[in-house]
Amino acid sequence: MTNRKEAATIADVDVAVVGAGAAGVGVGVALRHAGVENLVLLDRHGVGASFDRWPAEMRFITPSFATNSIGMLDINSVAIGTSPAFSLQSEHPSGKEYAAYLRGVAQHFELPVRGDVNVYSIAPDGGGFMLTTIGGPIRAQFIVWAAGEFQYPQTVPFPGAALCRHNATISSWKSVAGKEAIVIGGYESGIDAAIHLARLGTRVTVLDRSDTAPWNNESADPSVTLSTYTTERLRDTQVARLIRLASGADVFEVRKYGRGYRVCCTSGKDFVTKSPPILATGFRGSVTLVADLFSQREDCYLLLNKHDESTRTPGLFVCGPMVRHEQHIFCFIYKFRQRFAVVAKAIANRLNLPAEQLETYRQWGMYLDDLSCCGEECMC
Repeated sequence: MTNRKEAATIADVDVAVVGAGAAGVGVGVALRHAGVENLVLLDRHGVGASFDRWPAEMRFITPSFATNSIGMLDINSVAIGTSPAFSLQSEHPSGKEYAAYLRGVAQHFELPVRGDVNVYSIAPDGGGFMLTTIGGPIRAQFIVWAAGEFQYPQTVPFPGAALCRHNATISSWKSVAGKEAIVIGGYESGIDAAIHLARLGTRVTVLDRSDTAPWNNESADPSVTLSTYTTERLRDTQVARLIRLASGADVFEVRKYGRGYRVCCTSGKDFVTKSPPILATGFRGSVTLVADLFSQREDCYLLLNKHDESTRTPGLFVCGPMVRHEQHIFCFIYKFRQRFAVVAKAIANRLNLPAEQLETYRQWGMYLDDLSCCGEECMC
């Protein structure tokens, strides 16, 4: 039971949003539109911190266009009435550029962001939650987990991975360019790494475990195949002659090999390199920090109800690339932003707020109710 001295130091809010990246800022704006005033956004660094940490050469693969005037959102926008293309004058923004856009959105909508705040634990507490943070305890009626993935890379996918460098830890590809390199992982981040290294004159071998690697996948869903932007860059003559794409190369171990490294595959074929292999093996994600508050699907993703709420812990919602519904993958901004108003409306209803402004989201083609995707290969 909380004593009076403890109660005086506890901050009480209706909603605590954990994370101030694209998902956190976007759902924060939606909550404001839903009439939620007593909220806080918590981030262990600050607004857009993950984007600030992208490799310098990395760009958005989804193109930005200022299309608001014809009733459409910029594909990389997180809030109605905003456009990264208009704000940044960039079609494929860098990480630092996009972080600046997010900070502008947070400032414009007067989102109450607390930076440099680590959230140590979340515990259900009398119909709400108690968050233990570096800045003191916070009691919240609802929590939206939007802490993202980039700052939580998958660095140990197999034995010997400690000998490698994960792409999320590299500030610039100029720092690792050389005569040759091996990239493990053939989706967007792996191919992006290979392209930038090839442009610097490095001969690159990209290994992907699947026989139907992303560059061979004929799906129309960019969540499982390479984007047009990346495919187009791969066709560049300078790049193409320096990149070797190897599918069916399932790496199970990396070993030291003299002064270099041996990358061992289940097929029996090994690859040797003089420089530390580069891991483009994705991200374990921030949800691992609160996994005990969720049930899991058979494919190990979070089990969520139709409001993107934990089925195990009512009042705990998720926004961002971790959201899955059946076969629908919400890993791009233009996909997971579709769920902002769904979460905001569910919370507003329980706080007995009218949430009238959220009807605007429906006019912009965004969800307000149940999932209404167009099919297995959803392009929404």
